[in-house]
Amino acid sequence: MFSQILQEIQEKVRNQEYVLTLHAEDEMAQDNLTSFDVENVLFTGKIVGRQRDLHRGEWKYVVEGQTHGSEIAVVVTKLTFSRKLVIITVYVK
Repeated sequence: MFSQILQEIQEKVRNQEYVLTLHAEDEMAQDNLTSFDVENVLFTGKIVGRQRDLHRGEWKYVVEGQTHGSEIAVVVTKLTFSRKLVIITVYVK
């Protein structure tokens, strides 16, 4: 259902065209995850949910996949109206 969006997310990651929020960085540190783990989740994962940001009108996508160490993790991301990829939060499931 969201294959085109996932492909766009993966292309942004492949080209290193994304930003991590401070919240995402904090959550990564708490779960001992690296940016390589986040990228691996996005490359191996699938979109398992979508949430609407009521203030900005943007869609957030919940991607579940595997870290480099084969743990199951979730990355919540969004594509802004200017198509910038933002990693909002990350956590091990």
